[in-house]
Amino acid sequence: MARCDVVVLGAGIVGVSVALHLQAHGLSVVLMDHAAPGEGTSFGNAGVIEGSALLPVGFPQDPVTLLSHAMKQTSESNYHLADLPALAPWLWDYFLHSSPQALAATARDLRPLLSRARAEHHALAAPAGVMDLLRPSGWMKLYRTETAFAATAAERALADELKVAYSVLDAAGAIALEPFLKPCFEKAIHWHDCDNCSDPGGLVKAYAALFEARGGVFLHGDALSLRRTGTGWRAETAEGPVDAEEAVVALGPWSVELLEQLGVKAPLVAKRGYHVHLAPENGLTLGRAVVDVAGGYALQSTRYGIRLTTGVEIAARDAPATPVQVERDIPMARELLPLGAVREAEPWLGRRPALPDSKPIIGPAPGIGGLHLALGHGHWGLTLGPVTGLLLAQMMTGNTPFTDPKPFSARRFL
Repeated sequence: MARCDVVVLGAGIVGVSVALHLQAHGLSVVLMDHAAPGEGTSFGNAGVIEGSALLPVGFPQDPVTLLSHAMKQTSESNYHLADLPALAPWLWDYFLHSSPQALAATARDLRPLLSRARAEHHALAAPAGVMDLLRPSGWMKLYRTETAFAATAAERALADELKVAYSVLDAAGAIALEPFLKPCFEKAIHWHDCDNCSDPGGLVKAYAALFEARGGVFLHGDALSLRRTGTGWRAETAEGPVDAEEAVVALGPWSVELLEQLGVKAPLVAKRGYHVHLAPENGLTLGRAVVDVAGGYALQSTRYGIRLTTGVEIAARDAPATPVQVERDIPMARELLPLGAVREAEPWLGRRPALPDSKPIIGPAPGIGGLHLALGHGHWGLTLGPVTGLLLAQMMTGNTPFTDPKPFSARRFL
């Protein structure tokens, strides 16, 4: 039997980061997952650590845009009709939290986390020996029409207010930064405060190796085995039971069953997304992530090739894969860049753990002593993992949090 101060359930970027920060605060920690670190959602993201991120991905508000999504006329989204009734309450709440005013308020709540995100990654990547996986070159969003660019006025005004650095570029200016781009767009915005990761899964594995090198323990086990034992917690692993004074749930979209079992209310769903890797042609490299706003997809140079990551698919977490967005996005991507064959037989399917207000839960589980939550990071899991770990560790050890944690409390859903 293993004994520790804290057992952290989930070895994605959030769980690994929480474990590292709790360890740095002097606690003995067991990190537990059924799979190896970095094998889940953390593996398949767009590889962007977005210190300059502002507005979350919202539910369409404009009736014309909403109709195009409903009719499946855009590759930005897809949905499974059979799953909509069960997801309808969450979607309605998501819609209400996607008004321009609500998104701006969310952006202001998240700014203390996002502005510190890159620094916290660097504080882990340097001792883990993987700073070479990060390129501090910003990221770029491309707009195929002047109308599409004009629609960013509110976001640019918010960036000016919050002092988030960016540059507006014409096609020539964007191509000067990324010479392989083809001039099939009108405008671009280069967001400066960003690291690009060539291997997100590898980054998480390196952080997990750092945790173990510093004396942490990683064990394979089933998170649903977690149960109370007097004032503490017990979880079953392949190496035997683990007893801990406190527990942290950081299971991403797989937190749902455990939260229900423990009686915790959190409206968490999986915003699904896909990726494939395409062979670069003619010596193609990208210095930074490129987002084609018209298609809602991102392109990133990775060790596997040029990764194309799609927008959102609304469906049950474990529903069969329907990668129609990939099929639509690839021709659009080839209009932008010299891309060759797809390198996978099937697209990779990932599940972004999302809450309707686009903010994570970071803090204690209401009414359950010794249980803490770090989940629901949506599109920004890779970005916010380390800074989430810092904030939660400060809260759990009685240190002064670097920012007010109230916006991220689970109590907002009671």
